[in-house]
Amino acid sequence: MMINAKKLIEQMENKITKSLQPLTVASFKKSVQKGSWILDTRPSSVFTESFVPGSISIGLDGSISDWAAALIPLDQPIVLITELGKEQESFTQLANVGIVKIEGYLDGGFETWTKEGQKIDMIIDIEPDELAMDIPHDNKLEILDVRKPEEFDAGHIKGAVNLPLDAMKDMLTIAQIDDENNLYIHCAGGYRSVIAASLIKRQGFHNIRNIAGGFNEICKVKNIPLAHPKK
Repeated sequence: MMINAKKLIEQMENKITKSLQPLTVASFKKSVQKGSWILDTRPSSVFTESFVPGSISIGLDGSISDWAAALIPLDQPIVLITELGKEQESFTQLANVGIVKIEGYLDGGFETWTKEGQKIDMIIDIEPDELAMDIPHDNKLEILDVRKPEEFDAGHIKGAVNLPLDAMKDMLTIAQIDDENNLYIHCAGGYRSVIAASLIKRQGFHNIRNIAGGFNEICKVKNIPLAHPKK
């Protein structure tokens, strides 16, 4: 029996409308207390400056569909924090990969959260030249390279640990990180490292630095020792 196309579209539109319910801060927090994950789709550079504690950053400024599919279980309820006017786009990108258990979005965005005096968190961004200055003097410094293994093998910082971002879906992977170390996280350009930093921060780690510009910028700093593939 052929499904009525018009009816199917109407059902999808109704589902989207229902999922995109604006939430007050109180109802937002209540949903989180019941087990919803907070997904923040603002740009990664904005996220690091200030965010709701416990949020996962997967910004619309990158491959949100790919990384949401890789890191968020399809049956996991989530609530959204987006830039104003980006609620529909965020939902659509997630729905494209089957993530539709969206309880709603924070009405008014992150600004509403801060206006009501709620607690906030942040991730410190540093430039690669700051990393170069810290390497010789910090005996607890650990560099986490969250790129794919083939990217890592093509060249990396000497002594860096390769912990691919897609492996962080397993919380046991993050649990293996020494929380006494000062973690410096990078990817190729800065998008994936912010996702990784948010996941690690969510597990209670606090000594975290995100290296702005990633390996693309790290390669331009002469004082950072690099390991290159054997010829």
